[in-house]
Amino acid sequence: MTDTAALQREMFDTIMRDRDLARLRELYHPEYSYMGGDGIEQQGADAGVAVAETYTRAFSDLSIEIRHQYTCGDDVAVLELTARGTHDGPLEDLSATGRRVEIVVCNVIEARDGKIYREREYFDSAALMSQLGVG
Repeated sequence: MTDTAALQREMFDTIMRDRDLARLRELYHPEYSYMGGDGIEQQGADAGVAVAETYTRAFSDLSIEIRHQYTCGDDVAVLELTARGTHDGPLEDLSATGRRVEIVVCNVIEARDGKIYREREYFDSAALMSQLGVG
């Protein structure tokens, strides 16, 4: 496993297993950027921490199953995973529905100086909303 792939897995362990948002912040490069499925790029560690906090708050039992991990050169890692959880907390403006969800997510990171420099995440938000009974 390359250092970048190990860094990506550490990021998910820090979020999923440890729920350690302070440690997550330490994994981010000073010039970190995050882009989610909406295509909007956000700058700074606060963006990545906010995404992790949003989903771990909305799905307190959130877990992932890693399906595949790929590396592209020394500084890019791609992780395909299945995320599962019960919607038992607010998700942005949506109150808890108590529904179980399962979605496939693709997470891509670029590393620089041993830290996560850029992160892009892709998933079917329409499928997520449908499982939550919205739309």
